[in-house]
Amino acid sequence: MEGGNSPSLQLQQLPLATAAVSVQPHTDSFSYKENLIGALLAIFGHLVSSIALNLQKYSHIRLAGSKDPRAYFRTKTWWSGLLLLVLGELGVFSSYAFAPLSLIVPLSAVSVVASAIIGIIFIKEKWKPKEFLRRYVLSFVGCGLAVVGTYLLVTFGPNSHEKMTAENITRHLVSWPFLLYVLVEIIVFCLLLYFYKERNANYIVIILLLVALLGSMTVVTVKAVAGMMLVSIQGTLQLDSPIFYIMLVCMIATAIYQATFLAQASQLYDSAQISSIGYILSTTAAISAGATFYLDFMGEDVLHICMFALGCLIAFLGVFLITRNRKKPVPFEPYISMDAMPGMQNMHDKGIAVQPDLKASFSYGALENNDSMPEIYTPATLPIVQEQHGSKGVSAPPYRVLEHSKKE
Repeated sequence: MEGGNSPSLQLQQLPLATAAVSVQPHTDSFSYKENLIGALLAIFGHLVSSIALNLQKYSHIRLAGSKDPRAYFRTKTWWSGLLLLVLGELGVFSSYAFAPLSLIVPLSAVSVVASAIIGIIFIKEKWKPKEFLRRYVLSFVGCGLAVVGTYLLVTFGPNSHEKMTAENITRHLVSWPFLLYVLVEIIVFCLLLYFYKERNANYIVIILLLVALLGSMTVVTVKAVAGMMLVSIQGTLQLDSPIFYIMLVCMIATAIYQATFLAQASQLYDSAQISSIGYILSTTAAISAGATFYLDFMGEDVLHICMFALGCLIAFLGVFLITRNRKKPVPFEPYISMDAMPGMQNMHDKGIAVQPDLKASFSYGALENNDSMPEIYTPATLPIVQEQHGSKGVSAPPYRVLEHSKKE
C-alpha cells in the first residue's frame, strides 16, 4: 500500500509546492509596489513643499517695503503656499507607512533639486548664454547627479516590509541592537551638547550632528506612528495601544528640539552650508537608525546594499554641488577702516570696546584741554593708546588732535 500511496501523495504535494512557489513572486511584486507608492509619495511631498516655500518667499519679497509687518496674511499667494506646504508634509508623512525608512529619508534631495530649478527659472537677472552656463554649471551637474542618485535609491532600496503593529514596534523597541544604538547615541549627544553649551564650540558640524541625532529618532517615531495609523485604517485598530502615544510624544518632542537647533545654526552659518552638511549627516544617521530599529537591510544581498550606498553617495555629491553654487551673503565692511588711522584701536578686535570709557566726563572723542577756558568748562582729555611698534614696556604719548604745527 505504501507503493500505491506514494504516487498519490506526490500528486497531492505537487499543487501545494506550485502554489508555494507562485506566492513568493506575488509577495515580492507587492512589496516593490509598496516601495514605489512610498517613493512617489515622498517625491511628490518634497516637490510640493519646495513650491510652497518658494511661493511664501515670493510673497514676503513682494511686501518687503510694506509698513505692516503682517501684510502677507492678506495675500492669496502666502495662503496658497501654506496649503501646499501642509499637503506636501502630509505626502511625506504618509510615505513612511508604505516604504522602508532607509528608502524614504534620502529622497529629501528632491526638495533641494526642486528649489534649485525654481530659483533658476524665476531668476530676475539676465545673462548671456555662455555666462548663464558658466554661472550655473555646478547646479546643472548637481541636479543630474541627484536625479541619478534618486533613481539608484528607488531601484536598489531595501525591500523589508512588516505591519507596524503595537506588538512589532514593542519588540523592536526592546531589542538589544536598538538599545545599544540608543545608548551610543545618548552618549554622543550629551558630549556634543556639553561642548556646544559649556565650551562654546559653535562649529556647524557639532550643531548639525545634534540635529541629525534628534532627526534619526524623529523619523523612527514618524514611521511607527504613520504605520500604526495605516494598519488602523485597514481594519486592525492600533490607536488604543500605549506605544502609539509614546511614539507620538517622542516624535513631537524631537521635532521641536530639532527645529530649535536648526534655528540656532541658521543664525550663525549660511543656509547653503546647512542644507548640504545637514542633508548628509541627517540622512546617514536616519539610515543607521532605520537599519538598527526596523532591520531594513535584513536579508538583502551585498550587491543591492552596495548599489544603495552608491546612490546615497551620488545624491550627497549632487546636493553638495547645488548648494555650493549659491551666492553667499557679503558681510558689512565700514567705508573707512579704523586700522588706517594711527592710534585708533581695531574695531574688529574681540574683547576691545570701540568707544572710549568716558568715566563720567561730558567730553566725546579725542579732545584736548584748552588753557584759555576755565577748567570747569573744558572737556577732559581722552588719551588714545597707540599701537606699540617698538620695544615692550615703552609707552607712547597720547595722540593730540587739536594741536598741529605748520610743519606737520
